[in-house]
Amino acid sequence: MRILPLRILWIILLAIPALAPAQADPANELEALKHELARMRTDYESRIAQLEQRLDAAEQTGTSSQPDNGQANFSPGTESYGNMASTGDRGNSGFNPDLGVIFHGQGWSYSNNPDDYHIPGFPLGGEAGPVPEGLALGEVEINISANVDDKFTAWLTAPLVIEDGEAGIEIEEAWIETLKMPAGLSLRLGRFFSNIGYLNTHHAHSWDFVDQPLPYQVFLGSQYLDDGLQLRWLAPTELYFELGAELTRGEGYPSGGAVNSGVGAYTLRARLGGDLGFSHSWQAGLSYLHADSNDRPAGNEDDPYLFSGDSDLMMAELVWKWAPNGNYKQRNFKFQTEYIHRNEKGSYGLPDDRLLPWNLDQDGWYMQAVYQPVPRWRMGIRYDTLSSDNPAMDFADTALMPGNSNPKRYSVMADWSNSEFSRLRLQYTQDRAGDKDDNQWGLQYVFSIGAHGAHSF
Repeated sequence: MRILPLRILWIILLAIPALAPAQADPANELEALKHELARMRTDYESRIAQLEQRLDAAEQTGTSSQPDNGQANFSPGTESYGNMASTGDRGNSGFNPDLGVIFHGQGWSYSNNPDDYHIPGFPLGGEAGPVPEGLALGEVEINISANVDDKFTAWLTAPLVIEDGEAGIEIEEAWIETLKMPAGLSLRLGRFFSNIGYLNTHHAHSWDFVDQPLPYQVFLGSQYLDDGLQLRWLAPTELYFELGAELTRGEGYPSGGAVNSGVGAYTLRARLGGDLGFSHSWQAGLSYLHADSNDRPAGNEDDPYLFSGDSDLMMAELVWKWAPNGNYKQRNFKFQTEYIHRNEKGSYGLPDDRLLPWNLDQDGWYMQAVYQPVPRWRMGIRYDTLSSDNPAMDFADTALMPGNSNPKRYSVMADWSNSEFSRLRLQYTQDRAGDKDDNQWGLQYVFSIGAHGAHSF
């Protein structure tokens, strides 16, 4: 009885080698791997050739770029962080032209009458001044952009505004820019925001606060905008380094009157920046603006102070951004500060018809920080201030004589963005720039539809 199980076990052991699969021949296996590698190499080279053909076709038809208002972007997949790209390397433009509309609106409250607002020693010019009181529709900004051909691109910003109860349209920006110039050069022609400083090129919908800091309002009329030409050179270095120069007509504040046969101002600028690891990015720059003025108005519109002479501005900027591993959508932090020094030499025509010599140095600076702790929500603080030498006693009892203390403001804000196309903001400002302290509260909305390029760094 015990012999049968032993025989069965013996038969199973003898059958195992026959049931096992035959061992592969090493030579055949090596040949198969070589064949598969050759097939993958051929497929890879074919895909590279197809991509190169598509790139050549895009460059010939000029569909590989879109205007970004002259600011190169820090980006790998974000609007603010990563390596600095060339101004000519812009996103895809699927339509000709691209069309976008940005809606602004606000409600603002003051403890003092904003119609009486003034800063002793710093008469305001250009577009500077308080936000309109009460409920108001701000600018409705229409943006149109497209490539002209494979060598030029064009940009138009035309705000719809309401002044004295009547609607009108303005030409804010209208420029042509080269797409292909040798040695990292680019040229812009037309009307544009000057590339001096950090904030000057940023459109109002991308500001972190409702209004511009005091130095921008006093020294640049909120933003320096003029007609002319702009030349930029981007260095072929890993560290972002750009030089720029502009020659402009001289109509925009702080210039005025388009003197020198319509060549009344010029600017020079140097800017550099880069990344520190994956989470930090920075940018720093210096700018210089020289403007000639002939009867440049400032102060009260009915009885303005008229300046004729030279205005020289020196500007310094520093911006630092942080986002964990470059993911700005979850959390991010931005710190920025700018300093402006102004020297003006010439003469002022006063409302009482007196003409007095003028030679004065004035300074202003601001710093602000904005933090996004969770997606969609941000909060920010800002401090801005001004200082001035004292002019001759002939200017006593005029708006050109500074007060006993330096003008300053403190602002806090919180905003909520449901997406990159919508934003609601609450802001409070304690204004100590005028004769009386002013508590200012405001609500703002910014909505965007249509095409909208990435914001600059």
